[in-house]
Amino acid sequence: MELTARPPSTRPHHDNAEVLKVSNRSRPSAVAGAIAGVIREVGTAEVQSIGAGATNQAIKAVAIARSYLQEEGIDIVCVPSFIDVAIENEERTAIRLFIQRTTP
Repeated sequence: MELTARPPSTRPHHDNAEVLKVSNRSRPSAVAGAIAGVIREVGTAEVQSIGAGATNQAIKAVAIARSYLQEEGIDIVCVPSFIDVAIENEERTAIRLFIQRTTP
C-alpha cells in the first residue's frame, strides 16, 4: 500500500456534506450509527473533533462504524487532516476525518 500526501486544496471535501461534530462526551456507538447511515446514503461522511478526548471518541466511532458496515459488505477508509474552525469568534484547530466508502 502506498500513501501519498496531497496538498490541502486537493484533499477530498464536500461543501454540502453534513458535518458530524464529536465531543469528548459523545457516545462512540451513537456516532458510529450516524456515520454508517451517512455512508449508506451518500458514500462519504465528515467528522470533526477538537481535543484529545473528542478525537479519541471520533476514532472509536469510525472503527465501530466500519464493523457495522462490514456486516453489509461495505468497507470504509478514513483520511485525517487538520482544519481551522471558528468557535465564538475564536480560531481553533480541529481534526477532520473524511470517511468514504471503498471496495472491501
